[in-house]
Amino acid sequence: MNTPDSTVNPAGFTKYKILAGVLGAVVPLAVAVLYFFPGAFRIPGANVKMLPAVNAVLNSLTAVCLMLGYYFIRRKDVAKHRAMMGTAFLLGALFLVSYVAYHSQGIVTKFGGTGLIKGMYYFILVTHIVLAAVTVGLVLFTLYFALTEQFAKHRRIARWTYPIWLYVSVTGVIVYFMISPYYT
Repeated sequence: MNTPDSTVNPAGFTKYKILAGVLGAVVPLAVAVLYFFPGAFRIPGANVKMLPAVNAVLNSLTAVCLMLGYYFIRRKDVAKHRAMMGTAFLLGALFLVSYVAYHSQGIVTKFGGTGLIKGMYYFILVTHIVLAAVTVGLVLFTLYFALTEQFAKHRRIARWTYPIWLYVSVTGVIVYFMISPYYT
């Protein structure tokens, strides 16, 4: 019996492969440039002070969509799962644009906490950053396998993508609330 996984023609999905490869390279590269060369793409007079709060909202909404998407797929409601995961992907893309816009202005905020809270903040921040970089590739591969109807591969990678992406979304909000008192 032919299943979507056995009949799909991966050569027919070259555009998805190219897009996934380009995004998988460009996004971490853009973040690295912003980290090592803050202000490299500075736009004089740009008012981006509200973007960290916008990013926290986008991360919160992404987490909600991820949890709803998981809920719907567990109930075999594929249409609602697809809608939630597509919305999570779009929110993630908006987050990345907002994140790059904010950090392109060279704004640096130092965490002012001390003691145990400082250690907790940096642990959450470092795990958030490392896993965010990993999440980009995982999300793109997971999406690619769904779009190309390679559902067995989609399910296998989604088992890793979902918890990591959810962790990144939630810790993004936590990092925002922990550092927001120190914004100038």
